Amino acid sequence: MKKMRTKKKVMTVSLKTSDRKKRNNRISYALVFLVLGFILSFSYRTLGPGSETQQLRSEIDSKEEGFREELIEQKERNKQLTDEISSKQKTIAEVEQTLSDTEENHDLLVKEAKNLRLLLGVVPASGQGVRVELADGDYDPAEQNPNEYIVHESQVLLVVNELKIAGAQALSINGQRLNANSSIKCTGPVITIDGQTYPAPFVVEAIGDSDALNSSLLLKGGVMDSLLSDNIEMKIEKRKEILMPALRDDIQG
Repeated sequence: MKKMRTKKKVMTVSLKTSDRKKRNNRISYALVFLVLGFILSFSYRTLGPGSETQQLRSEIDSKEEGFREELIEQKERNKQLTDEISSKQKTIAEVEQTLSDTEENHDLLVKEAKNLRLLLGVVPASGQGVRVELADGDYDPAEQNPNEYIVHESQVLLVVNELKIAGAQALSINGQRLNANSSIKCTGPVITIDGQTYPAPFVVEAIGDSDALNSSLLLKGGVMDSLLSDNIEMKIEKRKEILMPALRDDIQG
């Protein structure tokens, strides 16, 4: 009897212990599920639709999209500005070229006007050039025709025209300035230049490139050979500086 009671008591304790374990297990499971539910709820609130993280990500994505659109617009604007700059630079280059051409034309016109004034004799002239002296040849009046040994207007004009062709900027004969319309006439042993009479020897001075002027007169078969064959004495001298006054008003008229 005593053994049965003891056995019953042990069984009762055992049952109580088993119930306690089951209760503890249920509590543990409940706690686990509670924590898991909390985690799921927190995760859903944090990462799910409408969550703060999702809203933040949406805001970031929206800002990035806005930045991309602004960047695209800025690139397009930069391209437009680059095209405008290129167009303006092209216009500036064209204007500069036009101004350069205008300046060149202006300088050319000024130079031509200066040369024209020199040729007309309306302004004094100075510079390098050549001095050409033409003198009658030696002859015996008793045996030879003097007309074949004296300097004539055609021979003076031959020298003057050759110097003009060679680029003479200003010309004078015996100190008298010539112009584009100067008249040279021969009267016996003298020549008349624009109404002024001068005896031989005749000195023709020309301002210009002295080498070019000198070479033009010395060409083989040219002016000098022609005059020497006509018994005219001819001397050519290059000068570093020749001065010529402007034409007088009475001569110009």
